[in-house]
Amino acid sequence: MNPTERALHAAVVFEGVDQRFGAVEALRDLSWSASHAQITCILGPNGAGKSSAIDIAAGLARSHSGRVSVLGTDPWQADAKHRANVGVMLQDGGLPHAVKPLALLKHLSKFYVEPWSLTELAAELGVESFRDTPIRRLSGGQRQRVALAAALIGRPSVAFLDEPTAGLDPHSRREVHELIRSYADQGPAVVLSTLFEEAERLADHIVVVARGHVVAQGSLDEVRAGASLEDRFFMLTGDKR
Repeated sequence: MNPTERALHAAVVFEGVDQRFGAVEALRDLSWSASHAQITCILGPNGAGKSSAIDIAAGLARSHSGRVSVLGTDPWQADAKHRANVGVMLQDGGLPHAVKPLALLKHLSKFYVEPWSLTELAAELGVESFRDTPIRRLSGGQRQRVALAAALIGRPSVAFLDEPTAGLDPHSRREVHELIRSYADQGPAVVLSTLFEEAERLADHIVVVARGHVVAQGSLDEVRAGASLEDRFFMLTGDKR
């Protein structure tokens, strides 16, 4: 499927998107898409524009130009019904520190008509073992699990996950990979900001971003086949020689 055909069937579409913070150009003519029932991995070094793109797609920020569509809607203008169908996990988590994990997830589940089973999701992500510990006392990896559960509790049609396995041990990382893969296979579009190593395991579609611009995209094989040695080094390390 070529980029034009992919965009026509996509759950998420970026077309020529620019974003600036003062004199800093965070995104420059950014164009990519993410399809239903697929995991789209966005790769690039720190400062490449990955988090800026996710903020815009989630309706938390506005682009200066270009078009963004999520489930056929401009996320900046979206209503509550649309937002309830979009899950978001940000890098800083945004979790209330005094609340206990299970109490938080139970509260969030009440915002949705058909939420994920709280017992099932907590067991899948290992939250049950620290269910009554205030979030401020959790380790970084434990907070990641709670943040991921919060993003998925409403069974969204699109989930934006910014480095969801950061801080997790290898065993926990594999469990999260299996959960995300299983979830995408049920039909939702999952967009991950992650590292190349993780994309190798999970990605149906890869978008490589550098300095706010897409430098490569396609399947893993397509990106590998079209990458120069310099580009491969960049994708693996985030360091442009």
